[in-house]
Amino acid sequence: MQRRKFLQQLAWLGGGLIAAVQLPAQTIFSRDGKISGRVKSGKKGLANVVVSDGYSVVATDTKGNYEIDLHPAARSVFVSTPAGYAFLHEDHVARHYQKVNGKRANSLDFDLRELKRSDDEHQFIIWADPQVKSDKDVQKMLEQSVPDVQKLVKAAGKDTLLHGITVGDIVWDESKHFDDYTRAVGKMGIPFFQCLGNHDMDYNKGGDETSDTTFQEHYGPTFYSFNRGQVHYVVMDNVRYLGKDREYDGFFQQHQLDWLKKDLSFVPEDKLIVLCVHIPVHNGVKNNADLYAVLGSRKVHIMSGHTHYHRNVIKGNIYEHNHGTVCGAWWTGPICGDGTPCGYGVYTVKGTNLEWYYQSTGESPDYQMALFIQEKDGTKELLANIWNADPAWKTSYWVDGVEKGSLQQFTGFDPLAYSTLLGPDLPKPRGFAEPKKTEHLFRALLPAGAKEVKVVATDRFGKEFVSTREVPT
Repeated sequence: MQRRKFLQQLAWLGGGLIAAVQLPAQTIFSRDGKISGRVKSGKKGLANVVVSDGYSVVATDTKGNYEIDLHPAARSVFVSTPAGYAFLHEDHVARHYQKVNGKRANSLDFDLRELKRSDDEHQFIIWADPQVKSDKDVQKMLEQSVPDVQKLVKAAGKDTLLHGITVGDIVWDESKHFDDYTRAVGKMGIPFFQCLGNHDMDYNKGGDETSDTTFQEHYGPTFYSFNRGQVHYVVMDNVRYLGKDREYDGFFQQHQLDWLKKDLSFVPEDKLIVLCVHIPVHNGVKNNADLYAVLGSRKVHIMSGHTHYHRNVIKGNIYEHNHGTVCGAWWTGPICGDGTPCGYGVYTVKGTNLEWYYQSTGESPDYQMALFIQEKDGTKELLANIWNADPAWKTSYWVDGVEKGSLQQFTGFDPLAYSTLLGPDLPKPRGFAEPKKTEHLFRALLPAGAKEVKVVATDRFGKEFVSTREVPT
């Protein structure tokens, strides 16, 4: 949601994937409602690069020049970084935009650096809801979550193009911790893009048009796009603040949908679209049909957070990944309300093909399920929580070395979440973090005398994950 005030004077930077060179901060002033400038790489002007103020969307000419009729509500101009070029960033926080204000004329230029290799293959991670509220939360983020990403980056290798996107609730109503999150991004060593969440808003600054002032001071526009390889990335703001008592809903404002339609008009139909939002679209956005209409028949993956549980939802050509959170159940323990471990999504792009897995904080990438043995009506029951499962996954289980077939999927409570989160006194100190029912549970009754069980879960890409457990006597 584009607001009327954008207060902080920000530097814009040119640079590569890991290092950026800081340039002088500038404030760009418009004359007669127009902004002009040039997108270049060194001295070379770049043609057909998309530039926008959040309302108008234009492409540069053959010499890299552009001009925008600046909208009265616009407060920044941003470049949709083209494929083959490094992201503009400052200490790895994306700086793909510049501020606009005032009445004087000035030229607004963007200087991009061409990558030395093809970016058709690359990776990205999705952080949902770091949601730090206290210094203790920040410490956990820095000591647990950040080192896990550092390990991932190191394992990927210096030749891997890797970036991150945080899909909202960077903080928990405490904007002073934006600086702590920014520090965390700097330590992870990859460019990060930011999305606005409901807890990132200013609740004391009026309605929806002014509630993201502080967010924009730190991270710029709340909706924008960029490209890498054959993927067009879009970040949007679907949190509509209703202006009183901290009330909000999931909604795409019409001017954002209009902008998206214009933005996509520059994107070939065969490109993969990765759309990042905070509130899940499939069940949390009132006008999700309007968004789906703009997206049309394109191949789309939606990345969302907000719920503090993990769920995959497929609707035709649109696959939505509603991520488990970095903070789990608000930094009260190692899991979310559905038993999904604290963690984040890891995505590998090859052309327009996308593969993914869920990375549990502090665990191996092969850790994709938790097994439990429960007593049920005098017999023992095997239960598996396979948090990233979708309809394409397959399961099988063995009892004492003998294959028994597939597990039965059902909806229920994760046993660990149920035992550690249920009730007003759990978990301490945040007793509101109740367990949530989930669809990614699987079960089977065990025969009497069973001693050991093994479960094999096979994801949609054919990768097998194996877990074993002794049956208690």
